[in-house]
Amino acid sequence: MTGTWANMTAADLGREIEKGRIHPVELAEFFLDRIETHPLAPRIYARATPTRARGEAMAAAGRAKSGLRKGLLDGVPISWKDLFDTAGVATEAGSALLKGRVPARDAAVLETATLQGLVCLGKTHMSELAFSGLGLNPVTATPPCLNDEKAVPGGSSSGAATSVAFGLAPAAIGSDTGGSVRIPAAWNDLVGLKTTAGILSLTGTVPLCETFDTIGPLAHSVEDCAHLLAALHGERPADLGGATLAGKRLAILETVALEDVRDRPAQGFEDAVARLARQGARIERIKVPEVAEAMGLAPILFTAEAYGIWRDVIEKAPEKMFPRILERFRSGANFAAIDYVAGWRRLHEIRAIWADRVAGFDAVLLPTSAILPPDANRLMTDDAYYVTENLLALRNTRIGNLMGVAAMTLPTSQPSCGISLMVPAGGERRLLRLGSAAEQALR
Repeated sequence: MTGTWANMTAADLGREIEKGRIHPVELAEFFLDRIETHPLAPRIYARATPTRARGEAMAAAGRAKSGLRKGLLDGVPISWKDLFDTAGVATEAGSALLKGRVPARDAAVLETATLQGLVCLGKTHMSELAFSGLGLNPVTATPPCLNDEKAVPGGSSSGAATSVAFGLAPAAIGSDTGGSVRIPAAWNDLVGLKTTAGILSLTGTVPLCETFDTIGPLAHSVEDCAHLLAALHGERPADLGGATLAGKRLAILETVALEDVRDRPAQGFEDAVARLARQGARIERIKVPEVAEAMGLAPILFTAEAYGIWRDVIEKAPEKMFPRILERFRSGANFAAIDYVAGWRRLHEIRAIWADRVAGFDAVLLPTSAILPPDANRLMTDDAYYVTENLLALRNTRIGNLMGVAAMTLPTSQPSCGISLMVPAGGERRLLRLGSAAEQALR
């Protein structure tokens, strides 16, 4: 029985705990043993938290025995991206700049999830200070990609995705500023949820760009994401029962999102759209020219804020950073304050235009990424390749962050190719129901 645990959804594991067929301590030990012995684990986990996991699992076992479980995922172990503070355990955000940083208390979302019964397995590797969608990190570790051992896994929640994809955790929590949940989820054939900025507390989370930073789960199923989001909130999960695509209006975004999409991602996307249509979804194509204008604002808004947050820390020891990430941070110094303020004012106007244009649709569709996972060695040696792939990797997901929406990526028929659904800000429950129906169609 335990041999199948590595591939089960978090929700299914929770149901087995509920039925008394899985003991939470045995489940935690199973995954801790995999983290200890799996040959790829050192590239996925920055550090495990076995003492904490065992204590939390024992508490979950006591609740299960007494009939006092907190929810479906009570006793289910998960991994956490290494930018969520863990009391008494190093949180270094993939950077030598933060080596030895040990916070005194948990991040707010980790604290809430623990109260809901989730078991913390440990902290996963990530892109340096979360500022890359590739998952390449020569400073700490570059996790492997599920479908191509020579490729990067996507970032910045790289270890989060691969901990789930390689069976070293049933689910994971990551963060998404420009695509950092959705890209690694897509490239490792997982479901990834980008939440609306501000709905989950960022307290105790190492920032990149606080106005864009969001927190979200990576998992095997939409159901898992629904229960994980509920655990992070400390509330009841979205009801996915009876979810259907029949009569749903879905818009394919043609502006920017379909440009330069390579063959396999395009094939996966078109096949997925056809499957959604066969289940009764009404598909239309739309153009929103202002999206292209918003993309032009991204270098101002993201890099200026990121460097404003990190400049003093970075410039004390810039030699500790991967040069390409250092260069990206420093590019934020190229913009004047007036450009930053004007950029945000215009983005708010564009968001209003977007909301008006897509108001009649249940969701907007686009390929999660225009490219497949790039070759890791070539990224280290070919500057032009690095620049091209890094920009294209995050291009489509960044649309969701700029428009301020909630978004979800689902696997398609093509390995490492996802389809994304975007809904208005605050529409997570609606998105999870729609995603559940889409997931059934895509399977």
